[in-house]
Amino acid sequence: MIDRTWEKYADGVLVESGQHDITWDDLRSMRDCELRNSDWRFMSDQSPSEEWVAYRAFLRELPQNFPNSANDAADAWNEYEKPEGA
Repeated sequence: MIDRTWEKYADGVLVESGQHDITWDDLRSMRDCELRNSDWRFMSDQSPSEEWVAYRAFLRELPQNFPNSANDAADAWNEYEKPEGA
C-alpha cells in the first residue's frame, strides 16, 4: 500500500496538504516486496483464501491495468480492500 498524502503543519494547524508523485520503479519495488512477503501463503501446505488470490492478482496486474499513471495505480492499491493480514 502506498500513501501518497503529505501534510504540512504550523503550530499544530494544518496549513497545506497534497500528494507525492510515485514512479513506476517505486511502485514496482513496493509491490514486489508485498508479493514476496505473502509468498508463504501459497506454499504447498497452505490454503490461501480467495481474497488473497485476488489481491495478489490485483498487485501483479497493476502496471497493465494503469499503464498511463503510477499515481493512479498507487491510489487504486490504497483503495483496494486488502485481505486480513495484508
